[in-house]
Order: sequence, then C-alpha cells, then structure tokens
Amino acid sequence: MSAKNRVKATAKNIEGKVQETMGDLTGDTKNQVEGREKQAEAKIRHAVEDVKDQVKEVKEVME
Repeated sequence: MSAKNRVKATAKNIEGKVQETMGDLTGDTKNQVEGREKQAEAKIRHAVEDVKDQVKEVKEVME
C-alpha cells in the first residue's frame, strides 16, 4: 500500500513540475502557482508515507 501511495505522490510531483515549467515558458502565473501547489502536495504525501513507515517499524520492534 505504501509503495502505491508513493508512486501517486511521485506522479503528482512530476505533474506539478511539468505544469510549473509550462507556466514559466508561457508566462502563465496561474500554471506556475498550480504547479508549485501540486509539488507541495506531493511532498506532504511523501512525508505522510515516511511517518507511516516509521510507525510500522516501531510496531514491529515492539512485538
């Protein structure tokens, strides 16, 4: 499950980078901002997965 969520987060990051780059090339501020937002969302999703992995490791050690 965690790998699936990480793949989705990575895809969202790539989507955001492409959108931001297109905004840079065309001068479209809206695309630039939306691209950065998607990248930030991806970063948060990765952080959530990191926390889940750490919790899982702690649970395994406690057993």
